[in-house]
Amino acid sequence: MIIFKYFLLLFIISSCSLIGGPDTKYEFLEEQIEEGMALPGSLDDLNTENHYPVIDVEGIDNNIEVPKPRQIFASSGNSSVQLRRLGELMWIYIETLPSTSWPISKNYWDTSIYQVINANPNTGEIDIDFDQETKLMMKIEHGIKEASTEIFLYQIDKNNGTIQSNPELIQNEMGKIVEYFAESINNFSGTSLAAQNLNEMKKANIFSEDGKTVISLDLNFDRAWSSVSKALTEANIVTNDRDRTNGVFFVSYAQEDERGLFGLFGGRNSSNDNSQDIIFSEESEFEIIITEENNKTYVRAVSKNGNIEDSEQLLSKINESLS
Repeated sequence: MIIFKYFLLLFIISSCSLIGGPDTKYEFLEEQIEEGMALPGSLDDLNTENHYPVIDVEGIDNNIEVPKPRQIFASSGNSSVQLRRLGELMWIYIETLPSTSWPISKNYWDTSIYQVINANPNTGEIDIDFDQETKLMMKIEHGIKEASTEIFLYQIDKNNGTIQSNPELIQNEMGKIVEYFAESINNFSGTSLAAQNLNEMKKANIFSEDGKTVISLDLNFDRAWSSVSKALTEANIVTNDRDRTNGVFFVSYAQEDERGLFGLFGGRNSSNDNSQDIIFSEESEFEIIITEENNKTYVRAVSKNGNIEDSEQLLSKINESLS
């Protein structure tokens, strides 16, 4: 019985070898290049393109510089690109992650007439040799809004490292960058692994303080005030008064047509909506307070009727509208 099983195993192995055919994996070593096909006079050569031409090895320069590949991605999305200004401060706002904005920014300078001195994806800084006395430094940062980018551009003195005030130059150069991003953003996608760290450096964070939500902004007071004011407008929240000296927005809401939470924030309230809207009192009043501490600003909402839940909802909507 054992002998029969042994012969059966040999038969199966030899059969598999026959089915697979003879071993031909090394036959290519014996191949030879034949002469070209001779065509009759009535026929022309095929119009083909040689995608893999053989280069004359003797004609290659040993010191040839291999060009860097251009990193291009494909995307069908649509992102907003804006040039914003607050006083002399200008920046580019882009609705995409910094790790996506980084390769686009790097490619912009690599294809420009200027030379890139240094590019650090960890800090988001790109140094550009502008002229004999100055250099340009581009800074890519995470924006206030989730998955957004802010790009700043500075002209820096090469000798002492001070920032030069030249708003006309900066605005002109940033205008070119905006045009480049507007044309390229929909053709770029994906992310730069080297710049992933930039995605974590958000300018807006939320934390709890004595059971109440607080928005922390990595901005100075002027820009935080402007951002909150813009967020109130974007969220259709009416501001009755404001005290910039003390950093307070006075917001009130008068109930109208039995509107609930969506009425406060300018949305639609449908009788078919099964969501549980928070119903505010007939006249709900709030204070949006902005304070600056240790180079950061903090946004808090206080309801005059003491309703913490109302304040939390209002602050949440403001946070969604920050940009």
